[in-house]
Amino acid sequence: MSALLNHRLAVPAVLIVLVALLPLVLPSSFYLRIATLVWISAFAVIGLNLLMGYAGQVSLGHAGFFGIGAYAAAVLPAQLGVPGIFAVVIGAVASALIAYLVGRPILRLKGHYLAVATLGFGILVAMVINNEAWITGGPDGIAVASLGIKKLLKSAFGLKVKTAELWYWIAGAMLVVGAWVAVNLVDSPTGRALRAVHDSEIAARVAGIDVARMKLVVFVVSAVYAALAGSALALFNGFITPDTAGFLHSIELVTMVVLGGMGSILGSVVGAAVLVVLPQLLTMFHDYEHLLLGLLMMVFMIFLRAGIVPGLRALVAGRGAA
Repeated sequence: MSALLNHRLAVPAVLIVLVALLPLVLPSSFYLRIATLVWISAFAVIGLNLLMGYAGQVSLGHAGFFGIGAYAAAVLPAQLGVPGIFAVVIGAVASALIAYLVGRPILRLKGHYLAVATLGFGILVAMVINNEAWITGGPDGIAVASLGIKKLLKSAFGLKVKTAELWYWIAGAMLVVGAWVAVNLVDSPTGRALRAVHDSEIAARVAGIDVARMKLVVFVVSAVYAALAGSALALFNGFITPDTAGFLHSIELVTMVVLGGMGSILGSVVGAAVLVVLPQLLTMFHDYEHLLLGLLMMVFMIFLRAGIVPGLRALVAGRGAA
């Protein structure tokens, strides 16, 4: 029991230390913004990793749920006067409901059929956002009202906090809580059932696992993660465009999962960090930025085929055994 408890606390503890110490070495608010983007992306990737890495289900349209959460935070306060925090909750609930309704039929599919079906869902959401300009702003995007947290902190506690610093801590807290929930889910009977489904659906059915229900549960959970991350990004940036729900963003999220390591919660954070930070570091190479980014990703996948975190863990374990 103590070993299990320590395992469940290890990943959140590492993230708490990382989130707490990183501002001490970051030289300016610009780097805090980059770190905030990493935390928000990592939160979404953790949810997608539960679906792909633990349940073995592919989703190429997960940015659709990300977009639903983002536009809920933008549209509901502006059009209906819904308070910001309730708009975030409504976006998460709406994503869960849509994931449940969409997941029931498409999760019966397997392999590339499932991938194409989820891709179709993501394209559908992006088309709605682009075409319904009267409410979403269309291709030009839409401004997002802040939650007013800065005013609350100043009036209640007399604290003056910069926007970048405030959202760094909000996103960091989201990431820690999201990782803690994911680790506990993975170590629960549901998590063991998901791993059984990943290994063999036939064997899982023979063992008495309701495969369809397990796949639907993790699909809904991953959609909620994506929606909350989308709302956080919209509120952080103060502006949102249809690109957040686009196909390329879905591919970016999947790449983060694979690059960091499927079936690894810390791998989700590392994958998000690589794809968010590397483009910033490679801007000095100007025209060769995308070429070098693609080359580095190929190198990672050639030498660390299981992903960065599982690959490095295997290398360390191999050297220790040697």
